[in-house]
Amino acid sequence: MKNRFTQIDRNSMMRAICAIIGTAVNVLLSFVTYKTGLPFYFDTIGTIGVTALGGVFPGVMTAVLSNLICTLFNHNALYFAVMNAAVALCTYWIINKNHLKKITRYIALVLSLAVVSGILGALIQWHLFGSPQNSGIADAIGAVKDALGLPPLIVYIIVNILINILDKGACALVALFVAWLAPDKIRIGITNSGWKQAPLSKSEKKAIGEWSKDVNHSVRTRITLLFGVISIVFLIVMGVVGLSLFFNYLKTEHTDMANNIVELAAEVIDADMIDEYISTDGEIEGYEETRDMLAKIMESSPDIKNLYVIKFTKDEGYYFVFDIVPTGDTSRTPAEKVYSVSRFGDALSGLRAGEEVEPVETGGSSGRFISVYKPVYDSEGKCVCYTGVDVSISDMTQYGISFLIKMVLIISAFVILILVGSVWVTSYYTVYPISSIASSVDGFVEAGDDQAKIDEQVRKLRKLDVRTDDEIEKMYLSLCKMAAGTAEQMREIRHYTESTAQMQNGLIVTMADMVESRDSDTGAHVQKTAAYVRIILNGLKKKGYYAEKLTPKYMSDVEMSAPLHDVGKVNISDKVLNKPGKLTDEEYEIMKTHTTAGKNIIEKAISSVKGESYLREARNMAGYHHERWDGKGYPEGLHGEVIPLSARIMAVADVFDALASPRVYKPAFPLEKALGIIQEGSGTQFDPKCVEVFMDSLDEVKAVLRKYQDS
Repeated sequence: MKNRFTQIDRNSMMRAICAIIGTAVNVLLSFVTYKTGLPFYFDTIGTIGVTALGGVFPGVMTAVLSNLICTLFNHNALYFAVMNAAVALCTYWIINKNHLKKITRYIALVLSLAVVSGILGALIQWHLFGSPQNSGIADAIGAVKDALGLPPLIVYIIVNILINILDKGACALVALFVAWLAPDKIRIGITNSGWKQAPLSKSEKKAIGEWSKDVNHSVRTRITLLFGVISIVFLIVMGVVGLSLFFNYLKTEHTDMANNIVELAAEVIDADMIDEYISTDGEIEGYEETRDMLAKIMESSPDIKNLYVIKFTKDEGYYFVFDIVPTGDTSRTPAEKVYSVSRFGDALSGLRAGEEVEPVETGGSSGRFISVYKPVYDSEGKCVCYTGVDVSISDMTQYGISFLIKMVLIISAFVILILVGSVWVTSYYTVYPISSIASSVDGFVEAGDDQAKIDEQVRKLRKLDVRTDDEIEKMYLSLCKMAAGTAEQMREIRHYTESTAQMQNGLIVTMADMVESRDSDTGAHVQKTAAYVRIILNGLKKKGYYAEKLTPKYMSDVEMSAPLHDVGKVNISDKVLNKPGKLTDEEYEIMKTHTTAGKNIIEKAISSVKGESYLREARNMAGYHHERWDGKGYPEGLHGEVIPLSARIMAVADVFDALASPRVYKPAFPLEKALGIIQEGSGTQFDPKCVEVFMDSLDEVKAVLRKYQDS
């Protein structure tokens, strides 16, 4: 046991080392290509190699971990983790599920990886950065676009796929070659390190799949769906929460910037000159200088849409003392009174009262804005105007979409890792062990009372070697004990049954010998008739006659109880039984009573012994072996198939032995004459089918005759 777990730990350690090496290779090559600006990345060699050796979960783990580490020198690397994870999934599918030959499998792998990586990589870069990160690729796209006239994104996808054919072709070639170079012991150890039982071959896994087809909902499907739903819900919640936090952050940032702008603008305004600026319509010394300073303040941030100074009047109108707008827009003059107040929203009353007001969010055909206002006080401390700024937040939607895409890409990589990990753990710790155990138990049940099959199923169950270190392993060990105990009990029962059968056979033979010892000229009659009965039974079975009747149990019962067919002769006196001459009519009637006497004797045995099914055919043969097919026999005159089959079989065997053996009242008939009489009786005295199979088995019949003639 200790050596077993030591081997497991060693294999798991080799798998972990393999994943670490694969991650290091990915990171190193990614660093080199990032610094040199090459259009190739070669950052999936480790992913492909680890997946080929250790399976899909270590492969996806290597992919995600590689991109996570690469963010140390390339902050965009984590967005491509989902693409690297897709490479691991694709590699696993092609290598483990595809039955193509080696070269075609390699080609299929390269093409699949190129298409997946090319499409995902192009879409990620296009939507996040607007163009390829590599300038050389960007130039190639421009040239192809101009030549073919296709949309830039389509051209980029095509170009990216072609580049990835070379990139992934080289990566797959190197990775698979290194995996092939690994010693068989290490390679097999890493490949089998995930198993928590004896590793299953592809055919065994397929057999388990066939066995579990009638399962409505497998454990693996349920857990995968559970983790999938949880992951999707998590992704949605994180998206909503993250987007909300992102928007709030941008709003706060824009508001803070606007506050700084209006405070700075308030400092450059001479509040005591506001009325002069309005009355002269700005045609006064100092106005243009102040306007120029405000314009420079506005230019400090591209997000500022408008910067202005407003003064409210008593008649509910207001003036734009200064109105700084983007180049090309028309600004208002100081003397122009405005009455539209919708832009101020809920802040209007506060602005008219000269109070501090909260930022106002407004929107219209020109976009959405956050407007921030700062009261400006004159030398007497009176609020004479406000500096205001409109900061555009229309771009926040685009920022939000970009942020959401980035977050989805990052989280998706970890969602894939979680899903693959859950399937991996569920498969190796639950599904495969339980399915293997259940399949073995089914085989144990189907073995019935076949001891060889039972022992084989016990060996198969033990070979599973389940080692999950949890309740499943405990259940497995209990089932092993139970199966071994049941097999041993079945063996003991079988020995007891065989001993009982031998004892029954011994009693039957003893009773038959008691009868035979009183009959001076039967000449091993019970042994020979039993042999003929066996020959006829096998013949009927071989030809398919009476198939429903001729079960193995029935045939065994008939052959075993055949020696008791003349047990009723114990009631016949020696004078009649051993009379050398022909019996008189009265003596013949006495002799005929041995059938009813034998039937009564066995019926009494049936009533006192728990063996009715075994002795029933003995009773039938004893009571009816002198009945005839045409109904002219005794003791009841039964006819055709109304006569029990065992009695019809015994009739042929008994008469043939009587003809072919000497008696005190006659010599033995020649074999040909005896067979002729049997053939003539077919359909009148005997069941035609019994005669047919008897005549077809003459070689076996002659062998029985020779055996007992020699003895």
